[in-house]
Amino acid sequence: MNTEQKNIQNNPLECEAPNMQKMDETGLSLLKYLIVGILFGIVFVKAEIISWYRIQEMFRLQSFFMYGVIGSAIAVGMLSIQIIKRFNIKTISGEPIKIGNKEFRKGQIIGGFIFGLGWALTGACPGPLFAQIGSGFGVVAVTLLSAIAGTWVYGRFADKLPN
Repeated sequence: MNTEQKNIQNNPLECEAPNMQKMDETGLSLLKYLIVGILFGIVFVKAEIISWYRIQEMFRLQSFFMYGVIGSAIAVGMLSIQIIKRFNIKTISGEPIKIGNKEFRKGQIIGGFIFGLGWALTGACPGPLFAQIGSGFGVVAVTLLSAIAGTWVYGRFADKLPN
């Protein structure tokens, strides 16, 4: 490991979404992420969260199912953040968890609208895309490529967009 990598590990810069991942992880140690991703996908499939019909029911206000799933996720997330802050919980490797304050920007409204529009049109948000493809819905690859293209366009023009 060179001195710049050591300096980054010892003195990480704070940013909105810091990535403190260890530099020395290899293919075998990354297997745990693949396993968790596969299990996450199985849960999505079994819970019907990836179902185009469930998503359309949500956007047509015909069913509470997806709102219940999303609401439960929000509640668990809020509770988890409060527990982490109140009990000063550390990572498995003993590092403190820093949760910075988020400032509101008008670009979040515009981005949320574009995201929701894409979600309603395609019946998928980025999370379930891989589970949908893995379930045999190959046409979703178009949605995946569109999501990647949209991410690239945002990255390319982010400094010119309203924030």
